[in-house]
Amino acid sequence: MSSTVYVVGAGLSGLSAAVHLVKAGHKVSLVEAANHAGGRCRSYFDQTLNHRIDNGNHLVLSGNRAVAEYLEIIGAEDSLWGPDRAEFPFVDLQSGERWTVRPDRGVIPWSLLSASKRVPGSSIGEYLKGINLGLAGPDKTVEQCLDHQGPLYRKFWEPLAVSVLNTSPKEASAQLLWPVLRETFGRGERACRPLIARQGLSESFIDPALSWLDRKEAMVSLGTRLKDIGCDGDRVSSLGFSEQRIDISEGDRIVLAVPPNIAQDLAAGIVAPDEFRAIVNAHFKLPRGSRQETSFVGLVGGRGHWLFVRDGIASVTTSAAGDLVDRSAAELAKMLWPEIVTALGLGKVETGVHRIVKEKRATFAQTPLQTGRRSGPKTRWNNLFVAGDWTNTGLPATIEGSLVSGKRAANVVLETL
Repeated sequence: MSSTVYVVGAGLSGLSAAVHLVKAGHKVSLVEAANHAGGRCRSYFDQTLNHRIDNGNHLVLSGNRAVAEYLEIIGAEDSLWGPDRAEFPFVDLQSGERWTVRPDRGVIPWSLLSASKRVPGSSIGEYLKGINLGLAGPDKTVEQCLDHQGPLYRKFWEPLAVSVLNTSPKEASAQLLWPVLRETFGRGERACRPLIARQGLSESFIDPALSWLDRKEAMVSLGTRLKDIGCDGDRVSSLGFSEQRIDISEGDRIVLAVPPNIAQDLAAGIVAPDEFRAIVNAHFKLPRGSRQETSFVGLVGGRGHWLFVRDGIASVTTSAAGDLVDRSAAELAKMLWPEIVTALGLGKVETGVHRIVKEKRATFAQTPLQTGRRSGPKTRWNNLFVAGDWTNTGLPATIEGSLVSGKRAANVVLETL
């Protein structure tokens, strides 16, 4: 009998693991407790807005190699949109000041020698402080490494760090921000072009993967919850699902691609982060006639951090939103809509139809302490492996990190087969 790799969890990490295992020629059975795949990275039709929206806003960069590889495998490499040149527009919601960060084409940022090309009011010294992120030890935070009193911190470092790490720079791990800078801004303009899904996250990352797995005859079961794991010594011997129990043969392998708390409940002894940070996404239908093109803009001096516009919907994301997540939807809409009006120059427009999406446990708290609790793909059972943005990928809990974790788990499985 041929061996099977059971991948539990069809979020991005599970899909990544399944895709790489199938690509390597192995039989895969992908199971997901929910009735849909994608986890936090998905799209759906919202009845209130009468429009299809993303569960949360996600921005990737052209230098995200795992994203590029994954999309190429599943045939969705043309599903992302971005400007022809790397540009990051910002607006200060308090002063009304606007500026655009334009990375240099080469790896040496010569443009920083010109004050007109730097972030308004910033100095070269503030930029050079960024090198401290690469030299930081495991206990250092982003704020400790940078000049947090200068304008560059408020106008670039802070909004970048909080959006990437979903954790306040005062407590966020400097070691997690550095690899992002190294692989994108550190490689020049071509590696840091911002990209967003042309249609939706599902159309880019989820639906093409499911179609590809189906064509490759992988088994995909949605609405199938794993309730318990049976063990025999140093190996998993059975998987207990709601409808059946499956015996695990000697050649079978299991990849748990589930949130850390679920992984710990299923397999005691797994070390994982146990503190989390929230994200609030607010989606507003723009008034008729506003004619806003697909775009994004960074917000400074408000509660939102990034604003995305696509198909007549303006979506604002607030990261590290622990102080907002328990507020009512009406209160959040009243708070965030004026920021959209200011950023887009809409004038006096009342709050229209909207949808507030809260995620209390969007990512693990990416602090030095919690980062130290990230585990590798191996467990104490020789046929059980883990994947997820919370595992030790060396990257933050992002789309790139999720895809890397799935590939790493798949590679470790392949080494044992």
